[in-house]
Amino acid sequence: MTFLVIPALDLKDGKCVQLVGGNPAKKLIEMDGPVDVAKAWEEQGAKRLHLIDLDGAIDGVRKNEEIVKEIADSLTIPIQFGGGMRSFKDAMLFLDYGIERVILGTAAIIDPGIIEKLCEKYGKERITIALDSRHGYVTIKGWQELTDVRVSDVVKKFEPFADEMLFTDVDVEGRMQGIDEMLIKEVVDSTRMGVIVSGGISSVEDIKKVKGLGAGGVVIGSALYTGKIDFGEVKGLEG
Repeated sequence: MTFLVIPALDLKDGKCVQLVGGNPAKKLIEMDGPVDVAKAWEEQGAKRLHLIDLDGAIDGVRKNEEIVKEIADSLTIPIQFGGGMRSFKDAMLFLDYGIERVILGTAAIIDPGIIEKLCEKYGKERITIALDSRHGYVTIKGWQELTDVRVSDVVKKFEPFADEMLFTDVDVEGRMQGIDEMLIKEVVDSTRMGVIVSGGISSVEDIKKVKGLGAGGVVIGSALYTGKIDFGEVKGLEG
């Protein structure tokens, strides 16, 4: 797996947002025109887009489905999409529409059989397992419910059904204050899957550290939208 730098586009109430720590009340960024934002990332050379329906992830109700479809129709690069997919039927809807990868977190934890069925139908290369962490423990339902399971302990059970995982450190998400290197290393070392890291990445040095730890890529949101990281500069770290 080559190393990717993936811009994030989070949708809430039809807008492009960036939240602090996953808290809907703490919006760091709010922008209109998410389709245009998505196109801009492709024009700047992104090789993949990270697209999340926060309404679906947090409230379990997808309000942005038509926007997601419009973005998918507008881009030629692959899209990894998640948020509010709680069933095999939900995931199938977007895969059949042409989304390259579906991201499943809560559904995968609660009902792993969904992942197995998706793998049988579409192949493991179209499935990304999202494991979100607070203090190293898995959190589900839009980061609202904390479990007693460590990310590094649960990840292996998904290896037969997915070739990639998205690891988000919620404790640093949206704060642009750096990464927890020890936790990332723990997760990367615990699985054969490619690991895409999200949360807290605020500098070129953070990206270099994540790459050096053996991850397959990073998702960057707030640091890009605030100008703290220049996408043109960090694209040179890919490969």
